[in-house]
Amino acid sequence: MGNFSKILAQDKPVLVDFFAEWCGPCKMMAPILKEVKDELGEQVTILKVDVDKNQSLSNTHQIKGVPTLILFKKSEIVWKQSGVVSKRDIISKVNEHLK
Repeated sequence: MGNFSKILAQDKPVLVDFFAEWCGPCKMMAPILKEVKDELGEQVTILKVDVDKNQSLSNTHQIKGVPTLILFKKSEIVWKQSGVVSKRDIISKVNEHLK
């Protein structure tokens, strides 16, 4: 958990994908997030958090449904969206919070 906090405290945006192995829409997000990473590279950190294995973290961030994406900037939540989100929308949100 301490590691998670350290990662969130970075200067660059951190996109966290709260997902579950059994969730169909979550599986649809995986290739989208890969494309986001391919396009933005080192400008963003992308983490995947399995809600079933990290229930306390999921509760802390009030994850009600999966997939849920949360964008953090210096440990602050700057954007949160549930459901499948398009690559364009994710990149647009991340770009808003790049230095």
